[in-house]
Amino acid sequence: MTTARTTERRSWLTTIQPVAALALVAVVVGIPLWLVLVTSAKSQGDALNPSLGLPTDGWHLAENYRRAFTEGRVIKAFFGSASIVVPAAVLILLFGSMAAWVLARRASRWLAVAYAVAISGIVIPPAVITLVLLLRQLGLAGTLPGMVLVYVGIYLSTAIFFVTGFIRTIPHELEEAARVDGAGPVRVFFTIILPLLRPVLATATILICLYIWNDVFFAFFVIGGRMDTLPLNLFQVASAGVYLNNWNLIFAYVVLMSIPLLVVFAVAQRRIIAGITGGAVK
Repeated sequence: MTTARTTERRSWLTTIQPVAALALVAVVVGIPLWLVLVTSAKSQGDALNPSLGLPTDGWHLAENYRRAFTEGRVIKAFFGSASIVVPAAVLILLFGSMAAWVLARRASRWLAVAYAVAISGIVIPPAVITLVLLLRQLGLAGTLPGMVLVYVGIYLSTAIFFVTGFIRTIPHELEEAARVDGAGPVRVFFTIILPLLRPVLATATILICLYIWNDVFFAFFVIGGRMDTLPLNLFQVASAGVYLNNWNLIFAYVVLMSIPLLVVFAVAQRRIIAGITGGAVK
């Protein structure tokens, strides 16, 4: 009798858990997403007080997105953001993978200290004032290379943290076989290790791109006013009064700004999940 009740209870829990998880996702993700989408389709007067209700004086979806696209200089800002995100992500993943390979394969007290220092950037915030002053001394303040280097320094620790755990799951025998065939360290890394890192690199890529793509704080201090990026254009246009109280246009701009990241996530989602389960949390 007791066994039957236990089995019935487990069956009930197995059935209710997915429903509860979906309900939680609907509340946490669905409600904010619906608020953004429905407000972006309202008129200015209807969107003064954003709510979950449908538009009361008609849908203005095409008009709002057209105005957000043109007045927000989306095309120019997109290429500005891409010109920062792409080289920064490539450098972060490349240098982070190289450092993680060394840290994962060699065991010593000094390398353990080096690993702790390398990943400390995840929890220790960078000193913005010192960073800006250093860039001015180097002549990189307000430049694209300066902004790329800032992001490389900030998020390199994230790549090292993810990749090191994944490399520790790769058998040593693969590298030893390549060395027996005469391959040097550089060839071993690029022909053996790097191709195997694709799942975890996809995970790190989406996270790093998400951080950089949506960043306003560092971009404002380093290149603010000198270069168009999607977050900076939204901030500058909103604060300048063009979108003042125009929540419909602000949310339309936010949707347009999010589309490229959604495309990247849709393409890399399988590798992202494999990277998380395969090594990022080991």
